[in-house]
Amino acid sequence: MATKSFSPALHPVRCLILTPTRELAIQVQESVKTYGKHVPLRSFVVYGGVNINPQIEELRRGVEILVATPGRLLDLVGQKAVNLGKVQILVLDEADRMLDMGFIPDIKRIIALLPKPPMRQTLLFSATFSDEIRKLSAQFLDDPATVEVARRNTPAELVTQYLYHVEANRKRELLSHLVKKNDWTQVLVFCKTKHGANRLASQLQKDGINADAIHGNKSQNARIRALEDFKEGKVKVLVATDIAARGLDIEELPHVVNFDMSHIPEDYVHRIGRTGRAGVTGEALSLVCAEDRPLLAAIERLINKKIDVRHAEGFAPEGRAAAGMQERERAPAPRGRRDGSRQQGEQPARKPAEHKPAQARGEGESRKTRGEPRPPRQGRREERAPRYASAPPQTTSGNSGGMDFSKPYEPSASSAAMEAAAPERPSTTRKSSQPIPALFRRKAA
Repeated sequence: MATKSFSPALHPVRCLILTPTRELAIQVQESVKTYGKHVPLRSFVVYGGVNINPQIEELRRGVEILVATPGRLLDLVGQKAVNLGKVQILVLDEADRMLDMGFIPDIKRIIALLPKPPMRQTLLFSATFSDEIRKLSAQFLDDPATVEVARRNTPAELVTQYLYHVEANRKRELLSHLVKKNDWTQVLVFCKTKHGANRLASQLQKDGINADAIHGNKSQNARIRALEDFKEGKVKVLVATDIAARGLDIEELPHVVNFDMSHIPEDYVHRIGRTGRAGVTGEALSLVCAEDRPLLAAIERLINKKIDVRHAEGFAPEGRAAAGMQERERAPAPRGRRDGSRQQGEQPARKPAEHKPAQARGEGESRKTRGEPRPPRQGRREERAPRYASAPPQTTSGNSGGMDFSKPYEPSASSAAMEAAAPERPSTTRKSSQPIPALFRRKAA
C-alpha cells in the first residue's frame, strides 16, 4: 500500500524506468503523472544537464516510480541518494537503443544493483527490434514472453512516405521552397550532425523561416525551451539530430523531413514515427542525393516497401545523378532475399567478356580462350641484308690522321727503338707523409 508520508523508507523505489534521452524521460514522467493522477504513488524524473542537488532533496522524501537516464542515475547511486534494492519492476524504454554499445555498460551496472528474478520483473519496449538486440537481451531476461501489436520494423500506416531526388548542395534550397510553397506551419527536420543542424537552422532563418535547432551540444534548458516553442507553434521548423527521434510525442505533427538519410535503417522508422500518431495522418519526406542511395536501399529493404518519388520543378538532378534516379524508378520494389534473387542496391553479376576473333593475325579464335599453348615462332625474322651493303662504313674520322682505330695497337719501329735506348729512370713514387691507420697496416713477415 502506498502512503502519504515523506519517509523514504515508506516510499522505496518500486518501479524504475530507464530512457536513452532526457527529453524522453521528461515525457514519460508527464505520462506517469497523467495516468496516475488518482493513484497515491509518488513519481519523479532525474536526468543530467541540470543541478543534481534538487534531485537529491526530492529523492530523500521518497519516490516509488523513478524515471531516469542511466548516467544521472549512477551519479545519484554514487552519492547514496537513491536505493534500488526494493525495485520490483524494471522498464527499458526504447530498448534497442538502451542495449546499444554506448549504453550497455551502464545498464549492466544498474541491473547489478537490483533484486534478482523472480523478485524483479523486466520489461523491454521498442518499435524496432533487430535479431542482434534480441540475442543481447537474453542475458537480462529469463524465459521472456513477446507481445507484438504490429509487425516488426513497420512504419505507421497513417504516414505518407515519399522522397525527392536532389543534388546535395541544393537540399536546403529545396526545403525552403517546399515550406514556403506549401505553407507548412510545423516541420520536424532531421540532420545527421550537430553542426549540420545549427548550420541548417541558421540558413533557414536567413531565408525568412522561423527555425531553431535541438541537439546534444545545447544546454538542457535550451533544448527544453526549443521543444516547447516548437510545440506551441512559436517555431515553424525544428532541426534536430536523432536525439529527437526516440519516443517524442508532438501532438498532431504534420510533417517530418529527412534532410540527411539515417545511417541506421531502424532510425528511419523512429524518425517518421513522430508524425501519424494517435489516429492522425502525417507526411514523411526525404531529400535524397546520389550519396544517399545506398542508405535508401537499406531502408527500403527494412520496411519492405518502395518509397514513392516526387519531382520538384527546377530541382531535378542533372548528369549521372539524373541517370541513377531514372534507373531506380524503373527498378522493381524490394523483396526479401531469395535464392537466385537480387536485393535492391546490389550489383548484378557480370557476364564473362566475349573475346573477338583476332582478325589481324588471321586466326579464328584466341588461343587464350581455348587454353592451347603458343607454338614456337618459326620464320618470324627474315634474313636481312647488311645495313651498309652498298658502301663500307667509314672507320676513321677526320681528326684521326689516317690511323685505323678498329685494329689493335702496335708500336711503330721508331718508337720501339727510342724506348730501348732510353736510360732506366728511378721511381718517382713518393711515400705519403700521413700515417697509415693500424687497421690497414701490413703485419711484418
